[in-house]
Amino acid sequence: MMNMKHAKIIYNLSLFALLLGLANSCMVGPNFQKVEIESPDSYRYQDSARGTETVMDWSTFFNDKVLQELIDSALVNNKDMRIAISKINESRAYLGMANADLYPGFSYSASSSFGNSLTPGGDANAAFTGTANINWELVFWGKYRRASEAAQADLVASEYGLKAIELSLIAQVSNTYYSLLDYKNRLRIAKSTLDSRTESLRIVRERFEKGIVPEIDLNQAQIQEATAAAAIPVYERSIAFTENALSILIGENPRNFIAEVEIENINLPDFVPAGLPSELLLKRPDILEAEQLLKAQNARIGVAQAMRFPSISLTGFLGLSSPELSDFNAFGSIGADLFGPIFYFGKNKRRVEAAQEVTEQFKLNYEKAVLSAFRETEDALVYIRTLQQELVFVEKQLAASRNGAKLARQRYDGGVTSYLEVLDAERGLFNIELYYSETLQKIMGAHTDLYKALGGDW
Repeated sequence: MMNMKHAKIIYNLSLFALLLGLANSCMVGPNFQKVEIESPDSYRYQDSARGTETVMDWSTFFNDKVLQELIDSALVNNKDMRIAISKINESRAYLGMANADLYPGFSYSASSSFGNSLTPGGDANAAFTGTANINWELVFWGKYRRASEAAQADLVASEYGLKAIELSLIAQVSNTYYSLLDYKNRLRIAKSTLDSRTESLRIVRERFEKGIVPEIDLNQAQIQEATAAAAIPVYERSIAFTENALSILIGENPRNFIAEVEIENINLPDFVPAGLPSELLLKRPDILEAEQLLKAQNARIGVAQAMRFPSISLTGFLGLSSPELSDFNAFGSIGADLFGPIFYFGKNKRRVEAAQEVTEQFKLNYEKAVLSAFRETEDALVYIRTLQQELVFVEKQLAASRNGAKLARQRYDGGVTSYLEVLDAERGLFNIELYYSETLQKIMGAHTDLYKALGGDW
């Protein structure tokens, strides 16, 4: 008799192990396959002799002390960064929830009652019942494991998303800072030009009062002074707007910023190596984020497919009851439930089709992210090259304009030419000084854009 009982126990345990093994081995839905991307052999405007080095760390690349402090502050206090960190914690919590579905759930319940009989002389009675319950759904088709796979990919995607936001934030702070230096330099140029033209106006007015020059010269000098004076509030406004934007990026209320260097004294690396286009697939956090989102959605196809098949739920409970709150009786039960869909007018099939189409959208989004990365890198490379070529000629213009303005003033003072020549020369000098400052800012921004396009050094 004991042997028969042992055999039955062994049989039940073997059956349970078999069911558990089947539940852990069967998993419907496609396994994730990396998307094959065709990348060019090299960038169109890459210096092949300089394309083998790695991108330097941002604290080395952006070697201005004030800018480094601003970036440090932004990485800690920027609200988008803090939101991204919160999203990672959210994804980690969802992963824990998904993993919990792989294991049995335990619960408890209890009840008690007390009452009197309505018949005369009836006795009061009381009852108590308490149970401990277990429920474990054995999904033979991998629904919960696919859900866990999706949650894991979402968590990794959120971590890459944080890196992408961090890289974008570094670029935003640096470009905004360079714009601030540019506007401050333009303001300095405008104030210096105003001082020069105010002095010129004083001299011309004295000459006019002595009858040496005509009134038209006085009017032209007044126009020149007013033009320079009008530029000052324009750049003061631009500085204020830029400082406000920079303050928000570093998570502070709007305030002013004091730069330790002028824009002409900012030293950037001679180049940022580009490497191979295929390296972007491993270096750009936004591309890696898009890939993980695709992986997560691919796993959800398996979840949708598993919902078309039956599953088994193991249930059981162990309890105590007492009719008089004195003598407790133990009772228990264990069983299995089979449940599954029969006919839902194609609803479950359409759920799978919808998941497949969403996966295709994520795949296209990944391919789009790759193409955008290639384009951004190409744009930054050609921008740097052409701006450097442009700067050479702008510097020649600037030197010639300064000398031309000096000679025009000398010729006018010597009575050789009219004030119109001085007017044209000084107007040209003012414009080219502003253009030179803007070109410097563009070159710095182009280097920053390339640093971002190459994925930085995260």
